[in-house]
Amino acid sequence: MADAAKFEKIETLKNGTVARIRSIRADDKNRLAEAFRNLEAESIYTRFFHHKKALTDAELKTATEVDFENVVALVVTVGEGEGEVIIGAGRYAVLPAEGPIRSAEVAFAVEEDYHGQGIAGRLMRYLAGIAREKGLSQLEAEVLAENKAMIRVFERSGLPVKRKFEGGTLHVTMSLAEAAA
Repeated sequence: MADAAKFEKIETLKNGTVARIRSIRADDKNRLAEAFRNLEAESIYTRFFHHKKALTDAELKTATEVDFENVVALVVTVGEGEGEVIIGAGRYAVLPAEGPIRSAEVAFAVEEDYHGQGIAGRLMRYLAGIAREKGLSQLEAEVLAENKAMIRVFERSGLPVKRKFEGGTLHVTMSLAEAAA
C-alpha cells in the first residue's frame, strides 16, 4: 500500500501547465489561506454551501494537519519553493461505519483560472485509488444541484454512481468495490 502522506505526482494540465499533485502538509496553511482568498464567492458557496470570507485558524489546522487514515487531503500546486501556489484541493473524510460498508465523504475546490483543466477529475481518480487501497467501499458527496461541473466529474469518474436528490442538493454515492482498479 502506498503511503498517502507521501503522495506526489507531476501532471501536465490540458493547457500545458505543469502541476504537482501531492499530499497536503502542515506547512501549507498560508498557501491554503491564499488559495481560499483567490476563490470567487460562487466557488466558495458551491464547496461550503454558504458564503465565507476566510478560513479560520482552526479550519486551516484541520485542513492541513490530517492523519492520512481517516482524512486524506491532496493539493494541486504550480511553482516551486516559496513560489509554490495551491490551485486546487481534494479530500475525503471517513464516515462512521454503517454495517460492513466503509464510506468517506469527498470534496474538491479548484481555483477558477484552472477550471476545465481536469484537476478535479485527477484528484478524484487519485483519492478513489487511495480510498480503495485503504479498504473503503464507497465515496459520497453532497453537491448543489446547480454545480453541474462537479456532477460531471463524478459521472466521468469511471465509478458506478448513484444519485439521490434532496431539496436543492444531490447526494452522490460512488462504489469503489465495483469499479476496476
